[in-house]
Amino acid sequence: MFVDTHCHLDHPSLYSRLDDVLASARRAGVEKFVTPGVAPKGWEGIARISSLGAGIFPAFGVHPMMAGMYDDGLLDVLERFARRGVAIGEVGLDYALTGVSREKQVAAFRGQARLAVRLGLPVLIHCRRAFRDLLQIMKEEGLREVGGIMHAFSGSPETARECIRQGFMISICGTVTYRNAVRSPEVAAAVPLESLVLETDAPDLTPEPWRGRENEPAFLLETAGKVAGIKGLSLEELAEATTANVAGILGI
Repeated sequence: MFVDTHCHLDHPSLYSRLDDVLASARRAGVEKFVTPGVAPKGWEGIARISSLGAGIFPAFGVHPMMAGMYDDGLLDVLERFARRGVAIGEVGLDYALTGVSREKQVAAFRGQARLAVRLGLPVLIHCRRAFRDLLQIMKEEGLREVGGIMHAFSGSPETARECIRQGFMISICGTVTYRNAVRSPEVAAAVPLESLVLETDAPDLTPEPWRGRENEPAFLLETAGKVAGIKGLSLEELAEATTANVAGILGI
């Protein structure tokens, strides 16, 4: 059994055919799904689909691209939702974004990090081109106390090792299958098996040979096959290890 640690099942392209998406995933051996929040308007929908009893586990958070919406009032609303989730997320920093200041992103990340520590919840972290600031904030806010997952990790093997020291798992996504991929395979090779998890980020980051189509959890098997080959493992060995890792960090 595999766990897709990051799939946006509330996205219209997936939600509109959710029964078929879940059935296809299960045929591929993917039986549990973590669905993270991006914007407050989506939290209620995530809560609703996670109540279906279909192996869907919710997380709630404000993505850095929505950081302009963040304030103390919103944090109070988030807390009410977060108590029903397995993590706070997805949150973090994305310095590749335009139109959202770094200052607002930092404020939103710090506030949600503090909430996670107070509630004892792990964190699902999104980071692009901001690892230096992100790691500093992780240390200052004590995120090592709760740990979490570095979603669709895009940093170097050295940065991955620092995240692991901060109590975080490294999540490998479909980019590891791309024909021109360099960094993702390096990270997959370097990260110890006990610190590795898998995701699709559906409907984004579709792996080969499905590129050009919207991603879905069933396609996790392509990523798993690539990672298993890099690590010299069978699919069964990789499934057992990564599922145990998810259970350890998210309790599912």
